[in-house]
Order: sequence, then structure tokens, then C-alpha cells
Amino acid sequence: MPGAKNLRVVQMRRIHGGASRQTYSVDIAYEDATGLKTKGVILRRDPADSLIDTERRVEFAAIRTAHGKAGIPAPEALFLETDTGPLGAPFFVMGRIEGGMPLNPFQIDAVEPHRAEVGREFFRHLGAIASLEIDGTPIAEEIETPAPDQCWKRELDYWANEIRTNAREPQPVAEAAIRYLAANPPPPAQKLSLVHGDFRSGNFLHDGQGRINAVLDWEMAHIGDPYEDLAWATDLLWCGNDQERAAGFIPWPDAIAVWQEASGCSFEPAAFEWWSLFAHLKGLGIWITSARAFADGKNDDPILAWSGWFTHAAHELMLASRLAPKFGVKL
Repeated sequence: MPGAKNLRVVQMRRIHGGASRQTYSVDIAYEDATGLKTKGVILRRDPADSLIDTERRVEFAAIRTAHGKAGIPAPEALFLETDTGPLGAPFFVMGRIEGGMPLNPFQIDAVEPHRAEVGREFFRHLGAIASLEIDGTPIAEEIETPAPDQCWKRELDYWANEIRTNAREPQPVAEAAIRYLAANPPPPAQKLSLVHGDFRSGNFLHDGQGRINAVLDWEMAHIGDPYEDLAWATDLLWCGNDQERAAGFIPWPDAIAVWQEASGCSFEPAAFEWWSLFAHLKGLGIWITSARAFADGKNDDPILAWSGWFTHAAHELMLASRLAPKFGVKL
């Protein structure tokens, strides 16, 4: 904040709900050449352990890459501190987007009567993220860019390792999925894009009138195949038990049409089938690591215990149901 002086914290409150970062809403006051100013910011601080193990530098770079681009309502990335000295753990600060409310992914009906409008915004922003050119962007400077035909393998290897490292009991369904996905790779990525990594209902704010005014929670962002985001965003866990509408918002043909137009990608059923199966497995990886963190006493947030129980069981059943016919098994 060039020119700011006599800065002080006016108010600070914890925002609960996520477990990958400790999140605080902070009001600050400061003086500059024109007088006294106030500003609302969000502070994201690393916990001792979390739902997922991610690098805050990458999240910060992803927000910088998306902010102000293609109409994506990403917050402004302000400050990054990787030293543990000032606050006991690495953290970053971003601008606070005002006037929005979250949507519980298990209560999508709450967005009525603006479900269709929110759905179109949802898939337009998802496609806009995929449309961004990544060469020379902040995130491309932070992490490696995979080859188009290696995106799937990098993600599968990563989550297979997370499952095998953190599982507290045998995971036969996950292991079957790993074997199947490895033996039946998807087509190479049509393009390499910024992948949000956790774009879904619950990770955006809306204004109550059909407009999404903030896309949040970029901690899993990376460079890869845009189908990874499309599959995760439409995973059955987030659809509110409404399989007729993509992500629980709008009919599938409408959702795919909006996504294609915004992303510049063409829809490939084979690619989507692979990545949608992978999304279930990725979910298992997240829930298994969260349960391990809770059981080991590294993070006592109840959401980790709940994730290791309820959402793990849900994703395991989804995966088993879809894999069974491929292995000639009747459930």
C-alpha cells in the first residue's frame, strides 16, 4: 500500500467454514496523502494441518493471475508473507469483496428464485478461468507447466500418493479406481489452463439477485486440463441430489454450452468421463487426508472429522457404483 502510514486494525473476526486456511475478515484504517482511509481485507493464515496441504505462494499467484481478467470476480491479492515469524505461520492478505453471501452446497434450493441466473454465471466464470492464457502469468512463474498429455498422470499420481500415505485403513475402492484410471487415460488436454482446483457451490459469493460477485478458495489452483475443473464443479456431491441439472443449477446441455462458449473448449465425452471419475477419487483423497489430520491431533476442526466420515462415504459409494460395471460386477 504505497503511501499508507499510521495503519491500525479497527476490527477483526474469524470466518469459519473452511479448514485449509484460517480466515479472518479485517477492517483497517490508515492515512495517505488525501487523508484518513478505511479498507476491508481478508487474511488467510496456514493452520497446523488442514484438509489439504497446499502452498500459499501458489494460491496467491493464482489470485493474481485471475484478478481483473475475463470478468472473473477474483479478489485482489495484496500481501504475501512466507516467513513464520510475524504471525506464527505463513499468510497472505487479499481485498475483501463486499455484498455477497455463500451458498451451502447441500442447500442449493436456497438460491431460488435465481437458480438459473446463478447457474449461468457459475459456468461462465468456470469457462472464463479456463480461457486465460497462462504464459507469463504469476502462476506460471511459480509452478511447472505439464505437457498436455501428462496433466491426467500428474494429478492421478499426486492423489494416489495422498491416499496411500494418509489412509488409516485399506481403501479397496480407491485402489480399484487408481488402477482403472491409469489403464484408461483420457485424451490429451485441448489446452493448458489455470485450474481453480475447487470451483464448486460453496466456494463463491452471490448477491441474492442472481449474480456471483466473488470466486474464492483458490488454494488448490494449478496449471492443467480445464476438464478437471468442469468435472469437479459438476461432481454429484455438489449437485444437491439433482442429477438432471449440472451442479444442481441448470440443465446439462445449457451448462455445457455456456462453458464451451466462455472457455473456447469443445466438449469431449471421453475426457469428461475420465475426469468425472477422477473427481470422485480426488474427493476421497481430500477426505482421507482430512480424517488423518484430525485423528493425529494436528487439527481439531470438526469439519475434518465430518469430511472423513460423511463425504468420504458418499464419494466411495459414487465411485464404486460407476466402477462396478467396468469390472463386470453387479452391486
